[in-house]
Amino acid sequence: MPTSRRTLLKNAAAAAAAYNLDWTRARAEAETVRLGVIYDLTGPFAAGGSVASSVGTQIAIDLVNEKGGVGGKYKIIPVAADSQSKPEVAINEAERLISRENIDLINGIFASSHAVPLAAKVEQQKKILWITTAVATAVFKDKNLHYVFRAQIHSDQYGQAFASFLTEHAKEKLGIEPKDVKIALIHEDGPYGSGVAGADEAYAKETGLQVVLNEGYSAAAPDLSVLVTKIKRSRADVISHAGYNPDITLFLRQARENGLQFKMLFGNGAGYSQLDKLRTSFGADIDNFCNIDPVPAQLLDPAKLAPGVGDLTKIMVERFKAKTGAIDVPPHCSMGFNQTWVLLNNVLPVAKEKYGGFDPEAVRKAALDVDIPAGGTIQGYGVKFFRPDTPLSGQNERSTPVVMQNAGEHISVVWPTNISTQQPVFPLPKSSVYAL
Repeated sequence: MPTSRRTLLKNAAAAAAAYNLDWTRARAEAETVRLGVIYDLTGPFAAGGSVASSVGTQIAIDLVNEKGGVGGKYKIIPVAADSQSKPEVAINEAERLISRENIDLINGIFASSHAVPLAAKVEQQKKILWITTAVATAVFKDKNLHYVFRAQIHSDQYGQAFASFLTEHAKEKLGIEPKDVKIALIHEDGPYGSGVAGADEAYAKETGLQVVLNEGYSAAAPDLSVLVTKIKRSRADVISHAGYNPDITLFLRQARENGLQFKMLFGNGAGYSQLDKLRTSFGADIDNFCNIDPVPAQLLDPAKLAPGVGDLTKIMVERFKAKTGAIDVPPHCSMGFNQTWVLLNNVLPVAKEKYGGFDPEAVRKAALDVDIPAGGTIQGYGVKFFRPDTPLSGQNERSTPVVMQNAGEHISVVWPTNISTQQPVFPLPKSSVYAL
């Protein structure tokens, strides 16, 4: 029986409609942003802050996706990788994301020892590496990177904050001139620890502080008792320590066992920002220790930030506690969230609308357009990246750390003075097992 013209037209229309539906669905699936996310989810760095950073990153992704995705249109599909606290694994995972998963954008990186080789590798392939947490200045210094960006602070700023705090408070709190304050610098010997110690020494000399010891060690060292003995012999008033969770725990335990005493200990992020882990091991022994790092967003006064930023912090804190069961939200959560939020809200929409896509070239151009004033992010600082062909190209020129102090079960900001939440307890009170 011959098919009527009406039936032919009807069938053709149905086929066309089905084709258009399939094409629309395929296009919708294609209009997503696949984002590689690398953190140390296992190994010693995991508990040192990397997992907290990864949780912060995921919260940022979730919030953006709940509002429709980038620009309200393009859902983010995270493709996770575990660098296992090993540089060679981090490099292999980045290669897998780029070559096998066809990922153009990689976000994350906790350890500076991973960030340095990864930055070179990703730059060579002209893909985007968006660093959330690793701080070593060496990642960017004189590298003239074009495809690697970091809104996070860098290690030279730790030294600046350390020296500034001591010179401001030495006379009033210790009763001595800054030039008479004796400092011991101890650090794991990777890019992170060496970078912090180098900055500490440079700024200490610039301000006239006495550096009586500068000693590096392997983060995997099984014994740090010789280091403790060297500090005792140096008669240092103040210790600055850049380390990860396992070596910090080893050092503090052996320092206590060997009767090491000092007027103050300054941590420099990493393991010292995992207050819950240290408190589990040492209880009240770590009360009043100081720590230099980007601020946990919940410690800032929302009234001093851009409208809506305080509300964003509240959501981040609530979700982190719900996901982890934590009481205190560590700085690393804010780092993972803040840097990812800037990428998803201030860079990728511009890349698509102004430069035509989410490819590395479009993202690179959009990143260089970012101009967030102070107070415009949950960590208080603004964001503007140093231009190509400058000594720190790709680094945020507006990032700033704070000095925090362990105030019993919680954390307070004690420097800079204009955003401090309490006066510093300095030196350590006589009740401290480490008090000099």
